[in-house]
Amino acid sequence: MNPSPVSLSPGPSPRKPWYRLLYVQVLIAVAVGILLGNFFPRVGESLKPLGDGFVKLTRMIIAPIVFCTVVHGVASMGSLGCLGRVGLRALLYFEVVSTIALAVGLVVVNLVQPGANFQSGDVTAHVEQARKHVEKATALETGSFLLDIIPNSLVGAFASGELLQVLLVSILSAFALAGMGERGQPILRGIERAQEFFFALLGLVVRLAPLGALGAMAFTVGKFGLGSLGNLMALMFCLYITSALFVLLVLGGIARWCGFSILRYLRFISDELILTLGTSSSETALPGLMEKSRRLGCQPATVGLVIPTGYSFNMDGTNIYLCMGAVFLAQATNTPMTWGQQLTLLCVAMLTSKGASGVTGSGFVTLAATLQAVPGIPLESIALLMGVDRFMSECRAVTNMIGNGLATVVISRWEGEVTAAQVRQGLEGKGV
Repeated sequence: MNPSPVSLSPGPSPRKPWYRLLYVQVLIAVAVGILLGNFFPRVGESLKPLGDGFVKLTRMIIAPIVFCTVVHGVASMGSLGCLGRVGLRALLYFEVVSTIALAVGLVVVNLVQPGANFQSGDVTAHVEQARKHVEKATALETGSFLLDIIPNSLVGAFASGELLQVLLVSILSAFALAGMGERGQPILRGIERAQEFFFALLGLVVRLAPLGALGAMAFTVGKFGLGSLGNLMALMFCLYITSALFVLLVLGGIARWCGFSILRYLRFISDELILTLGTSSSETALPGLMEKSRRLGCQPATVGLVIPTGYSFNMDGTNIYLCMGAVFLAQATNTPMTWGQQLTLLCVAMLTSKGASGVTGSGFVTLAATLQAVPGIPLESIALLMGVDRFMSECRAVTNMIGNGLATVVISRWEGEVTAAQVRQGLEGKGV
């Protein structure tokens, strides 16, 4: 099974000059943007088109990426019916834990409110228009809302850019392909190739991230002052702390229930953690994670099913980020969101997060996709996150990787493939 399309991270090659690393380029661009915005505010404000242009480029490929990832993920899972019980248990585990991650992110961002009192001038210009969209959405009857999800034509969903319409077409297409069995495999392989193409296209767009970060940060500081960075730093630290608590408490509780310590497990996969942190992509740690799962006693078939599938269906870090990022932008733009709308956001994020893991910068794309499906929050406000998204990407990737590795051990324990004592011995390096 192909777990993910193409990694967009620059790679850890030591021969690559430091100045060509995308990570370093973004850091330099952020620093230059802060200096320009602080000392030359007018120049900083004039660089706004750089950030806006990068946002438009990402919007351009949202629909095809969502279609390919959802169709390939769901249709591939449908073809795994022979594995029956393991597949169903894995899906059940993924959805339960992913929902908990979304809920945790939603609760924390409402309690801490890192986007409150954001000193904004330009983004508030969109608030009145956003409130009109909110009023229009709440005025729609249920029947009209459901009818609007259905596009006028199959390609109409992609032309309009309505994410819910794209999701509907994607899910129906996935079920149709799964029902075709072997006859649908050539089409599925074609979609897989298209998926690789669009992620390669996204890779080209991501290369422009330094320019986008420069423009967005220079505009943010030039327009709103250095005080606005406090909110962004608060969001970043809030994400890191929330993710750490999720790993230690939620995933730690699951590990304890299975008879081993989450801290020992983290030490066991420390090499993979460092690799993921350095590349900001959980896909780079995939081979080592699978090998170490087998060393713990997990059966090869279970490892081969759970870990790759988890890379599309189990993104705990991305789920936390999506809810926190969306509500942060609502707070920053003074956009009112009821708890009902936030629950809708949670449900939409459960779908848009699929296929986000393993690709640097894709969390930003899925956040834009999520905002498109939630009326009210100005999509332009996503540029506010450009300067710190790279830092949050590392947190997402590490949390995703930990969650998928742990899921494999949990399913193996659930299947009776390995005992708690064997897992503990494996974590100590004593074999199984």
